Amino acid sequence: MCVIHTRGYGHIMKGLLLVDIQKDFCKGGALEVTHSEEIIPVANYLIEIFDKNSLFVIATKDWHPKSHKSFAVNSGGKLGQAGELNGLFQVWWPVHCVENTDGAQFHKDLFPVKNIVYKGCNPEVDSYSGFFDNGRLQKTGLDDILKKNNIDTLYIMGLATDYCVKYTVLDALELGYKVYLIEDGVKGVNINPTDSQKAIDQMIEKCANIINSADIIF
Repeated sequence: MCVIHTRGYGHIMKGLLLVDIQKDFCKGGALEVTHSEEIIPVANYLIEIFDKNSLFVIATKDWHPKSHKSFAVNSGGKLGQAGELNGLFQVWWPVHCVENTDGAQFHKDLFPVKNIVYKGCNPEVDSYSGFFDNGRLQKTGLDDILKKNNIDTLYIMGLATDYCVKYTVLDALELGYKVYLIEDGVKGVNINPTDSQKAIDQMIEKCANIINSADIIF
């Protein structure tokens, strides 16, 4: 049974949260997510809807220093395999989304987003969630920005289902937001074939609502 602890605002304020829709996660990128191109029209459709209704839109960006230790080349790990980084579970990734590089920019066809939160900037710890690093030692600015704009309901989509989207959704729920995961707006890495489905099951278990972009009518 789901018990949702709401943030207590007097009225619902909706926000669209786009997770890491960056070139390196898209076709031809350093850490390409299969079929990632399919979410771009979904993202643009929702950006238009939210903008038209004067609703809040924000996006996250992986923004790693070149020395980031989650990169296999920097830690001596084998690509795609798991290890430990400063006491935390870590998958060893290819170099991706390095700050100020082309691969870290949003997909070229994504409509402009004014509000951006950067994550993964500390070379000693990865940051899948848009809210915290993986050790929950530091917050990004996301929660503060959402609070400032009185957002209590989030519509979340992006890349990738089984990593950054999952942890962003789980943290949003824990922080008291009502969350809608836009299922046709996410794609997974799927190191294991069932990783994305397991991630969605975890999100449902924690009370995320799973919807399709076509269901969003304001």
